[in-house]
Amino acid sequence: MYLIGLTGGIASGKSVVARRLAEHGAVHIDADELSRLVVEPGEPALDEIAREFGTGPDGSGVIDADGRLDRAALAAIIFVDPERRAVLNAIVHPAVKARAREIMDAASAADPDAVVVYDVPLLIEAGVDAEHAFDLVVVVNASTEERIRRLVELRGLTREEAVHRLNSQVSDTERLAIADVVIDSNGTLHQTIRQADALWERIRRSASNRSAASKQAD
Repeated sequence: MYLIGLTGGIASGKSVVARRLAEHGAVHIDADELSRLVVEPGEPALDEIAREFGTGPDGSGVIDADGRLDRAALAAIIFVDPERRAVLNAIVHPAVKARAREIMDAASAADPDAVVVYDVPLLIEAGVDAEHAFDLVVVVNASTEERIRRLVELRGLTREEAVHRLNSQVSDTERLAIADVVIDSNGTLHQTIRQADALWERIRRSASNRSAASKQAD
């Protein structure tokens, strides 16, 4: 298995790159999707969140009347309070990592030469780079102002909300420091996709060379 850690700040264009690599044949593991699955009703992580943040359906808690997570109520807490955000991360991140490992193991069992893209917005915050031996870490990067523009124009956030979201994540400097490859997504969608295509060619060559070396060693 050839394992890629893909990360980038909110609205950086990371999902565009992830989708393109999946189109080329990579197994795509989306940490955001897993984070939604692990807080579904009946999941242990949701029970922990309810105990920690409250269960009132009247707006005083983060669990609605149907027993589901009220994401807006939770976001209103964690994006302005780093300590509460850290508490939430300590609940959700281990559950996400466990699910991701299950998918990686299944992909590797099905195809030892599989290319797996682990798409993790909070790769540094979650300590994922320490949990998994990545063959390549890819950072998708865009300027702060461009990301704020996207959040306001494309996602409907206020500028204040957008700034809070960006400030809740690690700095671009910290993220770029762990990168083996940086994709600049400040340009057009086509330009970002071209960079993803070039990355795939690099990955394909590296994975093929490693597979050939392994077979020779055997």
